[in-house]
Amino acid sequence: MYRYDEFDREFVAGRVAQFRDQVNRRVTGELSEDNFKPIRLQNGVYLQLHAYMLRVAVPYGTLNSEQMHMLAHIARKYDRDYGHFTTRQNIQFNWPKLEDIPDILEDLASVQMHAIQTSGNCIRNVTADHFAGAAEDEVADPRPYAEILRQWSTIHPEFLFLPRKFKIAVVGSPNDRAAMQFHDIGLEVRKNDEGALGLRVYVGGGLGRTPMIGKLIRDWIPQENMLSYCEAILRVYNLYGRRDNKYKARIKILVHETGLEELKSDIEAEFERIKDGVLKLPDEDVRAIEAYFATPAFDTLPVESTILDAAMAADKSFSRWVAQNVSNHRQHGYGIITVALKGTGEAPGDATSAQIDVLADLGEKYSHDELRVSHEQNVILPHVKLDDLKSVYDVLLANGMASANAGLITDIIACPGLDYCALATARSIPVAQELSTRFADLDHQNDIGELKLKISGCINACGHHHVGHIGILGVDKRGEEIYQVTLGGSGDEQAAVGEIIGRGFAANEISDAVETIVNVYLAKRLSDDEIFLETYRRVGPQPFKEALYPAREAA
Repeated sequence: MYRYDEFDREFVAGRVAQFRDQVNRRVTGELSEDNFKPIRLQNGVYLQLHAYMLRVAVPYGTLNSEQMHMLAHIARKYDRDYGHFTTRQNIQFNWPKLEDIPDILEDLASVQMHAIQTSGNCIRNVTADHFAGAAEDEVADPRPYAEILRQWSTIHPEFLFLPRKFKIAVVGSPNDRAAMQFHDIGLEVRKNDEGALGLRVYVGGGLGRTPMIGKLIRDWIPQENMLSYCEAILRVYNLYGRRDNKYKARIKILVHETGLEELKSDIEAEFERIKDGVLKLPDEDVRAIEAYFATPAFDTLPVESTILDAAMAADKSFSRWVAQNVSNHRQHGYGIITVALKGTGEAPGDATSAQIDVLADLGEKYSHDELRVSHEQNVILPHVKLDDLKSVYDVLLANGMASANAGLITDIIACPGLDYCALATARSIPVAQELSTRFADLDHQNDIGELKLKISGCINACGHHHVGHIGILGVDKRGEEIYQVTLGGSGDEQAAVGEIIGRGFAANEISDAVETIVNVYLAKRLSDDEIFLETYRRVGPQPFKEALYPAREAA
């Protein structure tokens, strides 16, 4: 993991002291809320429906146990004893008092964390594959690239007041686990025909009211030119991006309205001008950053574990959890655990302080002191010996975190919705809770197979509903919460935006509608191995429409 140097420590400490003074002036009335708003947003502080909310940065989703314990401490001392893990690989605290936030930031700084640029029209937290450094399909660990981007983008003087917020994701595998093509800039680390490392570059992806898949703008850029090419993109966007209408201010709209080729011409011209300047990455600097992400000291172990095999044979529930929540590791004898924070009837992504402490302890004892936050609102233990899986499972089970549903229909992504968010138009959490209860039976979930269900409480799409195999969008229609359904979305390397299937459903109808969709899929699939997305792409929307709207179809 990256460790702060002296400059980092001084900078973050200075920022905390500065914000403490600004909060004091707000509390005493010297600063109005209008004047305070841009200041607090630059420090990750939102004003939601009922209270201030603090969004803490977790760069590329990577944490150690000390940092995780600090998050638990903050939840206990300053919040209502829980935190909410987000689709930006961050964590939010929904109930801090404004006057306590400087103390929270000081506590975070003590473990090399902060909340800088988790809001505002700037470059937000850089995200990455949550299996980085562990996945067996990985070309290269994307986290060094993400860290270089983080250092470059933090308080970048040109890019603190962009037309709109800006998001970057980096993956190091051909299998996209970070929804990379739905970011303003998406980067895929790859090798060229000579075996040199570089990046494939996408631009103009995003969700919200105008969902768009990123366009391939460069199939190859040498790693030494990563920053200069990203800077060229940002400069062109900063120059031409719209500032007259926030709904049309994202770079995806600029790509759409200008055209990729014309925009690419401007970007390439700027790139040619700056590519050999100060942003050109010396190889020794890249190697120095990579050293922070060195491979842990793995033991030499056999491919199979007799201890694991015996434990699975003796415990069906454990065996099911391993099959669903443990992924292959690149190192023999190890596995990657997805701790699904999606228990039956629970709010997706929420964890109590006690649970966060448990995760910290497990990461320290069993996962080389590494944990990850996934954009699917789960926590990852990336480096666990197969021999230790049962021990980890037993602890998770005792603490209500052993849901064997990773990737299944109840592994739901959901935003906080109208229960918390001032922008929301409908509730998300109660819908997620009802659906997780409706489909709680694990035998049924496993029969359904892989199915990504995602829920947003407004058009801003923080719940990523556009890229759900089944997506649900809550909207307000004449004072009633109505839920619109999309089908066929995907956030992986075969990126797709879901299709609106028809009229929306009332809150008391949406669970029945989802069950109808699932039943149509089960009836139409060619085999048990054909997942929902494959069936939908094969048969199209019509069978689902006919089942959901029989009266209208008959008419």
